[in-house]
Amino acid sequence: MPLRDGYILGVPCWVDVSVPDPAAARDFYSGLFGWEFEDVKAPSSEGEHHAARGEATGSSIFDLSGETHRGYVAGLRSIPDGAPEVATWNTYFWVDEADEAAAKVRAAGGAVVRDPFDFMGACRLAYLTDPEGATFGIWEPLAHAGAQLANENAALTWNQLASRNLDGAARFLGSVFPYTFEALPEAPFDAYRVFKAGDRVVGGMVAMPDEVPAEAPPHWLTYFWLDDVDAGARRAQELDGDVLRGPEDSPYGRSATLRDPQGGVFAVICGA
Repeated sequence: MPLRDGYILGVPCWVDVSVPDPAAARDFYSGLFGWEFEDVKAPSSEGEHHAARGEATGSSIFDLSGETHRGYVAGLRSIPDGAPEVATWNTYFWVDEADEAAAKVRAAGGAVVRDPFDFMGACRLAYLTDPEGATFGIWEPLAHAGAQLANENAALTWNQLASRNLDGAARFLGSVFPYTFEALPEAPFDAYRVFKAGDRVVGGMVAMPDEVPAEAPPHWLTYFWLDDVDAGARRAQELDGDVLRGPEDSPYGRSATLRDPQGGVFAVICGA
């Protein structure tokens, strides 16, 4: 599959996992997905617009390598000092201007956790929450245009919001991004919705069941394509991870929800 060189406004374009122990996370995800990684280095001279030789940043980029291509698929970063010591997968949405998008988040009732900033010339980022508290990021590309590989084995394929208020979540997201929302044929509109950027379905929203504990926050879940979901679930357990749900079948494929040894929750799916 050719490498991607960009996305359109509102499409989830990158994911990374923040962890207490980056070395252990590299071992787990490399063992599960076959990812390789390279450390992100701070630029060695002012004005460089790529990760170059210099001081370590505590971040890494995972990639898939093959005979004909090498493509970035996800990132890893250390949890900042003072933050909860639990791994978390983070979803980033492509925007044309991060400062403008952050202003829309505020106007729509969300919060800006960290104002837009340039990350070493690769992208301009901001960290935000929706009105329910679900966290996400926005990504204005500079030298780094997000995930170069998607919708193939061991690469990003879907991002899904779990919310207690789908109407409110749709109003918020529709105020920030140019989305339209549709029901699935097999699900009520108040249980599951997909959202579209232009004519493309780019993500989903699922209503959190009443039995979910009140302390469980709304959140985004990252799905990676995996050709053999059952083997992936077994491998996660061999690597000291957990299987939280599945493997199970649905009209959209076979999937499982997994947790890495540091608490990072994600899902794997092989589409129908």
